[in-house]
Amino acid sequence: MKNIWSLGLVGLVLALQSCKSTNYTTMFYENTEPKLVSDKFKFTEGPATDQSGNVYFTDQPNDKIYVWDWKTDKISVFLDKTGRANGTYFDKQDNLITCSDNKGEIWKISKDKSIEVLSKGFEGKRLNGPNDLWLDKNGGIYFTDPLYKRDYWEDFKVEIPEKNLYYRNKNGKISKLETFVQPNGIIGSTKYKKLYVSDIDAGKTYVYDILGEGKLSEKKLFCEMGSDGMTLDQEENLYLTGDGVTVFNSKGEKIHHIKIPEDWTGNVTFGGEKNNILFITASKSVYTLPTKTSALK
Repeated sequence: MKNIWSLGLVGLVLALQSCKSTNYTTMFYENTEPKLVSDKFKFTEGPATDQSGNVYFTDQPNDKIYVWDWKTDKISVFLDKTGRANGTYFDKQDNLITCSDNKGEIWKISKDKSIEVLSKGFEGKRLNGPNDLWLDKNGGIYFTDPLYKRDYWEDFKVEIPEKNLYYRNKNGKISKLETFVQPNGIIGSTKYKKLYVSDIDAGKTYVYDILGEGKLSEKKLFCEMGSDGMTLDQEENLYLTGDGVTVFNSKGEKIHHIKIPEDWTGNVTFGGEKNNILFITASKSVYTLPTKTSALK
């Protein structure tokens, strides 16, 4: 009986340990609601955190990039005329890489605001409108290219009818990886060698194993929910957006929902000194929410 009891106790401990990351009370503070930082925008998107913990985000209709300073909790304009930047991500040199969809381009913007266009198209054709991106450890860029026709586009015609996931390697070569109904949010993990991609119009999010530079396994269904933007925490929980923020554990099980008082929540990331503050872009507003967890390193 002692051996049976010991095995049962060990099993219980292991089960409790496996559930630790799925218990939202270990991740969020009780009675703490998202705090409105500002509501002066038209449509916020693309938050990305620099090496100091400050969060840069876009107001795409107004063609601006703003920065939230965690020390002062203040927001200021970083750049006007951003190519209508949408999704963003920082590289290892702390340059901001942007999906600038005015001309279907990907830009690199340094802290001194100098701009380099990294990509103008694919195989001589205009991209539909790069939407979101993630950089791997090799300096390569995975990015989604859905089609949302913008009223500010001039003389636009569809040159690539498919809506694809692409990979741009560090030398600038772009490869098509997968076609979706409408790919949107994307995030990856160097630590766990995973890539998550949302097919927002299909209402699904998929996960890949990263096998090499721009090489992925066959896609697997992660959860039955699409997402505009997404992020990961240190326990490999995935945060999806749309109706507020919905959190899934690494098994694709829903474990928490964060209500946001806006019609649409576009994106989310972790920022702050310890990267433990959720920064949420939602329609005309941005919000912060302190957590007990932090960004996946």
